Amino acid sequence: MANATKKDTEKYEDLEEEKDEDLEVKWMQRRRSTKKYVYACALFASLNSILLGYDGGVMSGAILYIQRDLSITEFQVEILVGCISVISLIGSLSGGRTSDAMGRKWTMGLGAIVFQSGVIIMTFAPSFTYLMIGRLIAGVGMGFCGMISGVYIAEISPAGARGTLTSFIEISINLGILLGYVSNYAFSGISEHINWRIMLGVGVLPSVFIGIALFIIPESPRWLVMENRLEEAQAVLVKLSETDIEVEQRMEEIKEAAGVSKD
Repeated sequence: MANATKKDTEKYEDLEEEKDEDLEVKWMQRRRSTKKYVYACALFASLNSILLGYDGGVMSGAILYIQRDLSITEFQVEILVGCISVISLIGSLSGGRTSDAMGRKWTMGLGAIVFQSGVIIMTFAPSFTYLMIGRLIAGVGMGFCGMISGVYIAEISPAGARGTLTSFIEISINLGILLGYVSNYAFSGISEHINWRIMLGVGVLPSVFIGIALFIIPESPRWLVMENRLEEAQAVLVKLSETDIEVEQRMEEIKEAAGVSKD
């Protein structure tokens, strides 16, 4: 009788150990998949920052060919290059209101569309006037994109990885500058009437990827809470968090920060 009881006890302990091991394996799998998903979302969002870097890098070389091809003055060159800082600032300021109204994710999409429109106008510009119009429109889009990237990444990131993920923005800016220089080198041997147009036109590519990413990445859980879409926010946090406890903790923190009732 005693032996039978002992065997039952050992069997029960073995079952408990197996259950604990299964739970640990499931937690590790969820942790890995969550980490990959969060990093992918941050990477897609940081594509916006490539636009900022690319513009600075590509214009340093393209402006030489633009000046000769369109016969513009030194003063016009200065206006063309310098206006982007002021215009992107306007885009950043208006982007804040837009992101509160339509969401972080779709503000990124709007910024990409505005930027694409400006780049297309610049690419086919027959004169300084059209080039300037395209430059102004692209600058607004850059302001939208530059502002919303940091906000979105900070709002989807778990506290432990927030510093690492927000650094993607600076990495993307520097990568964009490098790509701008590469573009200058790659197309410099083509006819001056064509090469600068291709250099500028290549800048559309990151915003195309941003448009595709909108159907992959989730909306910011903070914005969803601000809109009182709590169930959707909860579902997003499940994808962005490693444990159910973390989901609840982040949900409560967001509610408190957003001034939403916890009831």
